[in-house]
Amino acid sequence: MIPAHPLALTAERRLDERRQRALTRYYLAAGAGGLAVGVHTTQFAIRDPRHGLLEPVLALAAEEMARATGPAPVRVAGVCGPVDQAVREGELARRLGYQAALVGLGGLDDRSVEGLVAHVAAVADVLPVIAFYLQPAVGGRDLPLAFWQRAVEVPGVVAIKIAPFDRYRTLEVVRAVAEAGRAGELALYTGNDDHIVLDLVTPYRFGGAADPVHIVGGLLGQWAVWTRRAVEMHADCRAAARRGEVPARLLSLAVELTDANAAIFDAAHGFAGCLPGLHEILRGQGLLAGTWCLDPAERLSAGQREAIDRVRTLYRHLADDDFVAEHRDRWLQ
Repeated sequence: MIPAHPLALTAERRLDERRQRALTRYYLAAGAGGLAVGVHTTQFAIRDPRHGLLEPVLALAAEEMARATGPAPVRVAGVCGPVDQAVREGELARRLGYQAALVGLGGLDDRSVEGLVAHVAAVADVLPVIAFYLQPAVGGRDLPLAFWQRAVEVPGVVAIKIAPFDRYRTLEVVRAVAEAGRAGELALYTGNDDHIVLDLVTPYRFGGAADPVHIVGGLLGQWAVWTRRAVEMHADCRAAARRGEVPARLLSLAVELTDANAAIFDAAHGFAGCLPGLHEILRGQGLLAGTWCLDPAERLSAGQREAIDRVRTLYRHLADDDFVAEHRDRWLQ
């Protein structure tokens, strides 16, 4: 259960270190099994030299994770850009104590399948890789079955985050893992914020295989909010998957969570307000001071706040407001 870590900013769009640390403390106290930092939810613009925030943000989260009590959280760092940049970011993450690199392939549309596989392999020489299928609407690219058939054979690829927001493309990734015989070696994580519960409870079988493939966890922007409830939901889904019996209440929960995510991620406007939508939930809980992003043009869409208010009222059982209210002041110290 891995939340994708947001970025806390002041009204001047500078890093708010106190609130950035508070977010990390929140996720760890909520029971997250790890954190993904420097990913889309953290804002790709942290790499812009004007901001220079990649290393400070990675370092803050690493410091808080090092202080965590209980099971050590899995530390995932997002890396992106051309291969030289991706390798440098992987080396930075390794130096700061991160254990895996979530390798984004956005902006590499001119690369062939062979070029993309070589890109992944280069990062895997530095740090174990979580391959990443990011939906095109927020900067990803279509990745053919041939890529996944090759990528799953790369030494050092230890997991895949599947986030195309597309059932056909999701099946292609799972099929590639199944056909390669690596289902017991590669951990599959859903990043399909529109299909979380069903991804986690579905047994995937191809060609009548006796042993199904399962998506065992999530690395999700949606889990950056209402995290305490998400931890419980993940455990519930995994238990149902192990039993092979999915209760009707989880099917209803799947619909409710997708409805809530549509508002938070701004599906009505092509996900334009997905990051401010997450910030709006955290602002309402007092963890963030505002919904600011590094790009001033990235703001809540028309009607999005009203849509979020609707799902906050309708699905109070999905929220963890009481948990946050109880501990927030301590996390903010």
